[in-house]
Amino acid sequence: MTGTQDASSARTPLPPRDAMEFDVVIVGAGPAGLAAAIRLKQKASEAGAELSVVVVEKGSEVGAHILSGAVIDPIGLDRLIPDWKERGAPIDTPVTEDQFLILGPQGDVRLPNWPMPPLMKNHGNYIVSLGAVCKWLGEQAADLGVEIYPGFAASEVLYDGKGAVVGVATGDMGIGRDGEPTANFVRGMELRAKYTLLSEGARGSLSKELIKRFGLDKNHEPQKYGIGLKELWQVAPDKHRRGLVQHSFGWPLDNRTGGGSFLYHYGDNLVSVGFVVHLNYANPYLSPYDEFQRFKTHPAIREVFEGGKRLGYGARAITEGGWQSMPDLVFPGGALLGCAAGMVNLPRIKGSHNAMLSGIAAAEAAFDAIQAGRAHDKLEAYERDVRTGDIAHDLRAVRNMKPYWSRFGTVLGIGLGGLDLWLNTLITSIGLGYTLKHGKTDAAATGRASDYAPIAYPKPDGKLTFDKLTNLSFSATNHEEDQPVHLKLADPKIPIAVNLPEYAEPAQRYCPAGVYEVIRDDKGGARFQINAQNCVHCKTCDIKDPSQNITWVCPEGSGGPNYAGM
Repeated sequence: MTGTQDASSARTPLPPRDAMEFDVVIVGAGPAGLAAAIRLKQKASEAGAELSVVVVEKGSEVGAHILSGAVIDPIGLDRLIPDWKERGAPIDTPVTEDQFLILGPQGDVRLPNWPMPPLMKNHGNYIVSLGAVCKWLGEQAADLGVEIYPGFAASEVLYDGKGAVVGVATGDMGIGRDGEPTANFVRGMELRAKYTLLSEGARGSLSKELIKRFGLDKNHEPQKYGIGLKELWQVAPDKHRRGLVQHSFGWPLDNRTGGGSFLYHYGDNLVSVGFVVHLNYANPYLSPYDEFQRFKTHPAIREVFEGGKRLGYGARAITEGGWQSMPDLVFPGGALLGCAAGMVNLPRIKGSHNAMLSGIAAAEAAFDAIQAGRAHDKLEAYERDVRTGDIAHDLRAVRNMKPYWSRFGTVLGIGLGGLDLWLNTLITSIGLGYTLKHGKTDAAATGRASDYAPIAYPKPDGKLTFDKLTNLSFSATNHEEDQPVHLKLADPKIPIAVNLPEYAEPAQRYCPAGVYEVIRDDKGGARFQINAQNCVHCKTCDIKDPSQNITWVCPEGSGGPNYAGM
């Protein structure tokens, strides 16, 4: 197994960090973080006040780590920047057609659109590259005076003597694999603030720490996740149907394994194809990546890509727990925004609209608090806004879809969930009086290898289907190799001593980037290898490891994927 020493255990004493003071520090330049930054500056301008705002982003540039379908509901953008069309936002493909398919091994059934609840219809929504949208939002924020630091990973939360959050520290750069500073060593910075807003996305490392430290999830259901895999293709002109949104479920997943797919046609003959597998699947031999590749071979799908060219690949975890899994949002000194708090609407496969709405709400609460002379306390107004406003309306209506799906399987579960959604829609003034629970975590849902048979996946053909490492090269993932491994094992013996005999070490299969390998020698021995340089920062290992032995932490700043147009 590769080493896992971190900088904090380095033998050479490190110099103290320099510190910078701001009114608000925002971690993550996604839709939530950038919306918060923009709204803070808008509020300051309206009030004629001075307000310092900084955004730190671990990607090499704004948008580098953004991966989504994406079909966006513009409600958040309309509220934040009403004239976004006139300003040239990269949002120019309105949805023109919705399709819903049930796939079988050889055929498909198209569901009629008329029985779909209004919330599921995409009229008025747009197909976009969310990375491009975030890059544009970053430009709007910078024009307002927001300081944005890409390539700097926030790796540590700073607390005061009373335990309140007072900012974050960026990670040191130039620490070698052995934990010692190299000739390129640069100490991280302390970014201190009156309020710190966490918008790291799903399973963010600092958000995870804060949820545990302050018990934010104490009165809520466990968070649930899926892994989303995506390729970007440029297809033949005769295969392209600009504005088409196609969703499917069924094959190649069995009825007990939740998930589905999307094809979005937009831009210059571009098609985003994605596949989501719910991480509460039981069979430890299942490989979400290989299920994605197999999905593309379905007769209803493969014809779209004949004569086409793959342009990009990526993967990331998606929050799926919804309303009942959303933790308390505020803690002394800050708040959780967007996907860091699990604001994805699972049946809609949308989260960016709620992310932006949460950023706006958090910004308004923080600005009002600062104007009142407050600092490092709880932004209760933000919590109230989310729990009673548009985000609540969006998430409460669909709160039982995931539990139904998990309990009753795909066919019956989706039917019951759809009926529940209709009832919530029709009697929205009073709502249904029950909320189903999720129960166990995704890690605990993993079954024993002895209860399942290995799955024989088809060999990739190199034209439509691809092996992991070949596809990984289309994510432009890169890490400085001489740095501490950012995938930490609580006990280095568990992968071989426990996970291998009990679960056939599923890390080899649930990771979409070939990070984890079990290497066998001629004598029948085995060792666990971590290829950290392959990591696309999806966080699936942190979520799905059945022994909960893996912790994902930020690698050196700017490391990871560099998604272009994704």
